[in-house]
Amino acid sequence: MLYALGCGLGADPQSAGQLRYVYEGVRGGLCALPTLANILGYQGFWADQPDTGIAWRKLVHAEQKIELQRPLPASGHVIGASRVVGLHDKGPDKGALMLQDRTITDAASGDLLATVTQTTMLRGDGGFGAAYGASHGLAPLPAHHLPNRTPDAVCELSTLPQAALLYRLNGDRNPLHADPAVAREAGFSRPILHGLATMGVALHAVLRALLGYDSSAVRGMRVRFTAPVLPGDTLRTDAWRDGNLISLRTTAVERDVMVLSAGRIDLSD
Repeated sequence: MLYALGCGLGADPQSAGQLRYVYEGVRGGLCALPTLANILGYQGFWADQPDTGIAWRKLVHAEQKIELQRPLPASGHVIGASRVVGLHDKGPDKGALMLQDRTITDAASGDLLATVTQTTMLRGDGGFGAAYGASHGLAPLPAHHLPNRTPDAVCELSTLPQAALLYRLNGDRNPLHADPAVAREAGFSRPILHGLATMGVALHAVLRALLGYDSSAVRGMRVRFTAPVLPGDTLRTDAWRDGNLISLRTTAVERDVMVLSAGRIDLSD
């Protein structure tokens, strides 16, 4: 429920669809948003530890992908196993890409529930002249191309000025999202919203505009983060549906800046 609130669910307290994710007493039982996988079994923000060597104040989230084996349960115990699977130098002064994956398994049965793949841009760590993991097919995936037609649906959702302070309670305590001084050191005018919160808002928009708040068919989602969101931005998501594939992009309306691109949601039959 805390995660769903951080993604803007519950903004309309009269919406039965939104209440499915934020109120345990709803008829039919509480549901979990598919993007909840992003925070399950998460080990917390670790890039600021001295032994990593990462210039953590300069890192930004570049891409995120989740794959679900089935709808996530609303309760239970899980185990997350994370590893760094690739490092790709983009050159001096251009930074590097770090690829991570995390498997989420049911603690009791050992069954795989979801896989999360994350790409991070290390803006201050390029120039080492190597690509680790590329030989194993772990290089960043090519972009998903959006349809060349008018969107099938458009949905605008507001974010709260305190959205980043709320979302960080899910386990991502990177001070970039709370501390104005750290944000300025990283080159931002003020604390920015977590990319994963923006991803959750985009899923919310698709659920509202195309799926009637029924997320049971969602089996995967992938987005590229193209610009930061400032808490309080209004986010407009354009979506296209082609069978079991939904393509999407998201724009910060007031600043006319695309914040998510090359997005896709995969549905089961």
